[in-house]
Amino acid sequence: MSEQQFEVWPGVGYPLGATWDGKGVNFAVYSENAKQVHVCLFDAKDTNKELARFELADQTNHVFHGYVPNLAPGALYNFRATGPWDPAQGLRFNPAKLLVDPYARALHGKPDWKAPLVGHVLKDEKELPDPRDSVAGVPRCIVLADDFDWSGDVRPEVIWRKAVVYEVHVKQFTARHPGVPPELRGTYAGLAHPASIEHFKKLGVTSLELLPVHECSPEGFLLEKGLTNAWGYNTLGFFAPDQRYAFSGTRGEQVREFKGMVKLLHQAGLEVILDVVYNHSCEGNHQGPTLAFRGLDNTTYYWLEDHDQAKYRDFTGCGNSLDASHPQVVKLIMDSLRYWVTEMHVDGFRFDLATTLARTHHGEFSRRSEFLAAIYQDPVLSRVKLIAEPWDLGTEGYRLGNFPLLFSEWNDRYRNTVRRFWRGDSGQLADLGYRLTGSSDFFKLSGRRPSASVNYVTAHDGFTLADLVSHSHKHNETNKEENRDGSNENYSANWGAEGETDDPIVEPMRERMQRNFIATLFLSQGTPMLLMGDELGRSQKGNNNAYCHDDELTYVDWKLDAKKQALLDFTRRCIELRAANRVLQRRNFFLGTMLEDRPFRDLAWFHPTGRELDNSDWSNPEQRCVGMLLGGDLGTRDPQGRRHRSDTLLVYFNAEGTALEVKLPPEAWGDFWDVVLETAHATSRTLALHAAETLSLPARSLMVLRMRLKAG
Repeated sequence: MSEQQFEVWPGVGYPLGATWDGKGVNFAVYSENAKQVHVCLFDAKDTNKELARFELADQTNHVFHGYVPNLAPGALYNFRATGPWDPAQGLRFNPAKLLVDPYARALHGKPDWKAPLVGHVLKDEKELPDPRDSVAGVPRCIVLADDFDWSGDVRPEVIWRKAVVYEVHVKQFTARHPGVPPELRGTYAGLAHPASIEHFKKLGVTSLELLPVHECSPEGFLLEKGLTNAWGYNTLGFFAPDQRYAFSGTRGEQVREFKGMVKLLHQAGLEVILDVVYNHSCEGNHQGPTLAFRGLDNTTYYWLEDHDQAKYRDFTGCGNSLDASHPQVVKLIMDSLRYWVTEMHVDGFRFDLATTLARTHHGEFSRRSEFLAAIYQDPVLSRVKLIAEPWDLGTEGYRLGNFPLLFSEWNDRYRNTVRRFWRGDSGQLADLGYRLTGSSDFFKLSGRRPSASVNYVTAHDGFTLADLVSHSHKHNETNKEENRDGSNENYSANWGAEGETDDPIVEPMRERMQRNFIATLFLSQGTPMLLMGDELGRSQKGNNNAYCHDDELTYVDWKLDAKKQALLDFTRRCIELRAANRVLQRRNFFLGTMLEDRPFRDLAWFHPTGRELDNSDWSNPEQRCVGMLLGGDLGTRDPQGRRHRSDTLLVYFNAEGTALEVKLPPEAWGDFWDVVLETAHATSRTLALHAAETLSLPARSLMVLRMRLKAG
């Protein structure tokens, strides 16, 4: 089919991408420095066969655009851009390289590294444009129609103080789930299957934080080793759902399936939060492939070195960094975020390496950066859940507590302190006090609430909980980098033996330590985040950087033995305890003031001898046992005018290696106490205690008591 058989009208410059209006398709793509941009249309049966190529001859505000009447949804297309080749000035146009539309709503196929994807060849140490066509190795973009039936969809809109976040990988969660039909395992449809939803609901989580689902490209060096980028932190398309997780097809069906997943999860009252990677792209450094941004306008999209624009500024450790200080990059990110909220109905975002996004055109972090200002004023995005990973690898990249209002933040200080405390490290008590109470030292002065602290002990990046208590060192040999990759997690401990063991002393202690971490997480003020499978004792055999494994190593094992079932039941009880007690879901930070109906404060700390802690206790590096009293109150009135009490809880944390005799506070703090949770046993005893009574608190254990207003 020749170019003449396609009539091309001028079209319009907005919206960007390929937009079907019921009669034809408008193409629009941004490039400040290109001289020409062509659209290539492909045969749906032979996707390497180019049906037509036509120029987007009209240009408005650096947007090349054109309209093709009678072109229908399902059409496959790509771009080619022609312009100057001058790497030292950041210009890398090469029309031999087929390009993905940055605004493509769906892609078909993955990059094939057997094709000449790199835009240049070296000759006499100079980078020259590679004349070989990359058509056989570049995914096809797909024209879509937005016709999904969202009728009846209602966003759960879980308020922050009630949110329980569950970090989950779409495929790894269901890949071995016996309740999910085999053909649906590892897919969007599988994640929304009744068997999956049943687990989420029984567990008690409210918000699913999905590891990246944007279309991504595995790195070439991984594919050469027989591995892949299973996590997806290597984005190619910021609008397209990853086709790897689609059961129904990859010619646009993945979009409908994703929407169907969201609708079903919403019906179950579950929020969908996306882990999004706008800080870099899959094109890597100057030696990486030319797939989209580099070929369309390298100087617009990327941070380039001032002294040599052939090289990239790398704040991310991934070879390149998107320049979110550039207006067009800000627009790309905002358009993408709004698309996922308005068209895909997601409920929020977790921003990977968010510091990179908040760097100004000078390269420094700023709370008033272009990206953060755009988010703040946006009437759509300012109303969804926003979570920042508050660091990157650049200069002054660690910014915990520095993101502005509207943002919550992953709190690695919480993770580190809790791990150190339970390992028995000295000098942790003062920091633990802040972490258990919402990290006011980081978040209060900015006007935020305890929910701004997203608390976690484990996450996708690092050991699972079972591995955390079973290993002192990482075991990443299967990543085929001689165990050099991954972080050296200094806060793990094997509790007596490295790896798996049947030792009758070590194994029960590991089970107890898992319960300690889980209980601490859900007894802390802030927003708890639980890693997928930690409630089931999921292990990756000591691999703390399993990003490259799409295999049994990372899949959740759903075969429940007695130990796994006990851990699952315990986790459910901890989440239920949190949900049932408003004192664990505070809207505001503790004030240390007297309560309305009780002669004590909203927060108090106790020594094992029964007295309140003093300054010398907080500064004592060997103090490893503490009691935390969370004072309940009369609560708020319901529509009938009735007041609802909030229970007073007393929590003891004993990180000592031996049991301790603990004396309860005197009567002024409560006459009678009931044990409601303890980690020394998989199931708690029925135990009632009086004020000032002494109890034995087992080594490395936690106990929760609830105050009774009257005896009986």
